[in-house]
Amino acid sequence: MTDAAEPTRASSSDRSTGTPWADDLALALELADLADAISTERYRSADLHVSLKPDRSHVTDADQAVERAIRERVAAARPDDTFYGEEYGHDAPSHRQWVVDPIDGTANFLRGVPVWAALISLVVDGVPVVGVVSAPALDRRWWATQGGGAFSTEHDGPLRVSGVRDLADASLSFNGLEYWIDAGRLPQLLELTGRVWRTRAYGDFWSYMLVAEGALDIAGEFDLQPYDMAAVAVVVEEAGGRFTSADGQPGPWHGTAIATNGLLHESVLEVVAAPPA
Repeated sequence: MTDAAEPTRASSSDRSTGTPWADDLALALELADLADAISTERYRSADLHVSLKPDRSHVTDADQAVERAIRERVAAARPDDTFYGEEYGHDAPSHRQWVVDPIDGTANFLRGVPVWAALISLVVDGVPVVGVVSAPALDRRWWATQGGGAFSTEHDGPLRVSGVRDLADASLSFNGLEYWIDAGRLPQLLELTGRVWRTRAYGDFWSYMLVAEGALDIAGEFDLQPYDMAAVAVVVEEAGGRFTSADGQPGPWHGTAIATNGLLHESVLEVVAAPPA
């Protein structure tokens, strides 16, 4: 990040609120610095190695190097915690588990599009309590702790979602139209896009951070993994929004995501949730 002192100021502010997660946030910010140093060195590199995983998604040597480095640091700093990463699998669930996507937006990363980020979260008893989203190519970072608020490098104070109350005034971002089709929810998506003011597809972590900042009101995706959602969920919720599955289930464990400013959440779920069996 350009202003390396900014995350330190934020963690000190967070600690003053009495949240029990201040030390874990400090570690998560350190992990984000580590991730950013590795990924930025490989970004737009002529010798970047790219391969396909069994699910046909891309992986680069940068994804793998970032996750290895984060795993090693977590093992040293929190030896009793377990790990859930995208590239090298996950341990059995435990009381405390670090959930990490080393590069969210790998397709952007390998094509030279700057919208990609490290997603780092601590999950305690199945609930994300610390989240850091670090996007070095955008020179931006967001972070939050349960009960401690959400912050970013571009805002002086805590983040707040928008106050939009009506779908007709809302801005929506959805990612991957084919995933809505595969999930059998294309009619619901078309209905929702017809009821809101504006639609875009900003993609990946970016949509959720825009919801947390109040620039967007609704974001939704299908075909997700916990490491895609855990960190962004903390930021959205601590900014005053809501984060659930497309069927209203809390947490990052259900393969889908709907994030809103909270005021619109029930209206969105009424449209996109699967009809009762």
